[in-house]
Amino acid sequence: MENLVNIFVKSIFIDNMIFAYFLGMCSYLAVSKTVKTSTGLGIAVIFVLGFTVPVDFLLEKFVLKAGALAWISPSLADVDLGFLSFIMFIAVIASMVQLVEMVIEKFAPSLYTSLGIFLPLIAVNCAILGGSLFMQEREYANIAEATVFGLGSGVGWFLAIVGIAAIREKIRYSNVPAPLRGLGITFIITGLMGIAFMSFMGIKL
Repeated sequence: MENLVNIFVKSIFIDNMIFAYFLGMCSYLAVSKTVKTSTGLGIAVIFVLGFTVPVDFLLEKFVLKAGALAWISPSLADVDLGFLSFIMFIAVIASMVQLVEMVIEKFAPSLYTSLGIFLPLIAVNCAILGGSLFMQEREYANIAEATVFGLGSGVGWFLAIVGIAAIREKIRYSNVPAPLRGLGITFIITGLMGIAFMSFMGIKL
């Protein structure tokens, strides 16, 4: 249990997808104009990461990596389908994003409209694919660890986009120099937030 908590906390604060790896920046910058739309997209990212990372873990463990197909037949023990990892991971992500898009369109049409093209673009959000690839690289021992990592990564991305959206709503009333208005000041604030999140690296987990 302690190990799962460590993975969850680390994926939120220390290995934050935005502030540690700068993954998913396109959606982060484009949708973070209001807290409402940022919250909707952030929750969608949590849901997609929380589902796709464990599914991709199972694919990796029982289908893709060398010897994974031995459970079907001993004659397949030498088969290595690792070269299909990218394609399979993206297929799972695209399927999940399509489901999320349909649900949001059905139950929250105003949010669906405000998110626009950036909702289906979750399928190519590098934070989502990054979650599965980091899971693969770190070789988590079981599906519980993979699921906790996926959820933690999603929560970290959610905190990042909602945090920057709240700041951007406030600085509309600030006297920002004209050349820095818009993305300029957003990049600066993102950098400062990234430095702030680096302070969590001192936590011993």
